[in-house]
Amino acid sequence: MRSGHRLGHLWGHLLGHRLGRRFGWLWGAYGTSALGTWLAFGAFPLIAIQVLHAGPAEVAALSSVGAAAGAAVAVPLGPWVEFRRKRPVLIAMDLVRFAALLTIPAAFALGALTFLQLLLVSVVVAAADIAFRAASGAYLKTLLPAEDLLVANARFESTAWTTTIIGPPLGGAAIGLLGPVATVVADAASYLLSALGIRAMGGHEPRPERREAARMRAGDLLDGWRYILADATLRPLFFNTALFNGLVMATQPLLAVLMLDRLGFAPWQYGLAFAAPSIGGLLGSRLARPLVTRFGQHQVLVVVGTLRAIWPVGLAFIGPGTGGLLLVMGVELGLIFCCGVFNPVHATYRLQRTATDRVARTLSAWAVTAKASTALLTVLWGVLGALLGLRTAIGLAGVLLLATPLLLPRRAAADLSEPEPAPAPSRA
Repeated sequence: MRSGHRLGHLWGHLLGHRLGRRFGWLWGAYGTSALGTWLAFGAFPLIAIQVLHAGPAEVAALSSVGAAAGAAVAVPLGPWVEFRRKRPVLIAMDLVRFAALLTIPAAFALGALTFLQLLLVSVVVAAADIAFRAASGAYLKTLLPAEDLLVANARFESTAWTTTIIGPPLGGAAIGLLGPVATVVADAASYLLSALGIRAMGGHEPRPERREAARMRAGDLLDGWRYILADATLRPLFFNTALFNGLVMATQPLLAVLMLDRLGFAPWQYGLAFAAPSIGGLLGSRLARPLVTRFGQHQVLVVVGTLRAIWPVGLAFIGPGTGGLLLVMGVELGLIFCCGVFNPVHATYRLQRTATDRVARTLSAWAVTAKASTALLTVLWGVLGALLGLRTAIGLAGVLLLATPLLLPRRAAADLSEPEPAPAPSRA
C-alpha cells in the first residue's frame, strides 16, 4: 500500500497536481497539442514538394505568407476573446485547428488537394493558435495565484522543449514510413485530445464583465497595442522580443541552405544540430524559478535576456565537417539554455504587469506582432542572403541581435498593486 501511495504521489506531481487538478488538465492538453505540432514539423512543405510538386517560392509562401495572413486574421480575435469565458474559447480554437487540419488528409484521399488549400489551412491554424494563446494566458491568470505563475510557465516551457526533442525524430520516422500526410492526421488528433482534456477540467468560470458599448468598433482592435505602449516596462520588452525572435527565425532558412547545400551536411546532421541542444531549454526552464528566487525577477530578465543575444553571431563562422557541426550545436545549446530561462520569466512578468481584463487583448497583440515581424524579417533576410551572401546576412542578424538588450526594461516594475495603465479611448 505504501508503494502504491508513493506511486500515486509521484504521478500526481508529474501531472501538476501541486497546482491543482484543473491546471494538470490544462498542462496535459498543452503537452498533447505541442507533441502533435512537432510530430508534423515540416509536413506542409513536404506535402507541397512531394505531392503538389511546388517550387521554392510556393514553399516559402507557406511559412511567410501563411503566418502573416494568419496574424492579420487574428487581429479582431483579441477583443473578441477578452469578453468571453476563456475555457470555451480554448476548446473552440482546438476544434477549429482539428477540423482545418483534417481537411488535408481528406482532400488527399480524394485526389483533390491543392496548394491554395494548404495555404488557407496554414492561415486558419496560425490565427487559431494566436487566439488560443491569448485565451490560455488570460485563463491561467485567473486559475492560479500570482506566486504560482512562474512555476506554471516553467512547466509549459519544459514541456515545449521536451516535445521539441522527441517530436521531430518520431515525426521523421512516421513520414518515412507513412508519408507526411500521416503526421498531419496525428497533429489534428492532438488538438482533438487537447479539446477533450480542457473540457474535462470542469469548474466554474465567471463571465467577464462586458464593456458599456457591446458592439466592437474599429478602434477597439488596437486596444492591445495601446495597453502595451502605455506601460513603461511592457513597451521595451515588447520591442525586444519581437526583434529578437524575428531575427533568430529569419536566419533559419539561410542556415538550412548553408549547411545542407554549401557545406554538405546530411539532413540527419542538420536535424541533430538543432534537436540535441534543446536539452538546454529543458534545463533552463527548470532553473528559472530558483534563479528568480535568488536574484529577483528583473535581474534575471535583464541578465539572461542579454546573454541570449551573444550566441547567434557565431553561426556566421560555421565550417564543414565535425568542427562545424559542433560549433552549431554549441551555439544553439547556449542560445536555447538562455531562452529556456528567459521565456517563463518573461511570460510571468508580462502576465503580472497586465490587468486581468486586458490580458487577452495584450497577448493577442503581442503574438500578432511576433508572427508578422518574423514573416517580414524572414522575407527581408532572404533578399539579403541573395544580395550579400549567406554568411554575411547571418552575421548581420547576429550583430543586430547584440543590440537587442538595449530594449530590455532598465528598471524593475513598480509595485503591481498600483493602478495599471489603461489604453486611451478608441475612436470609431
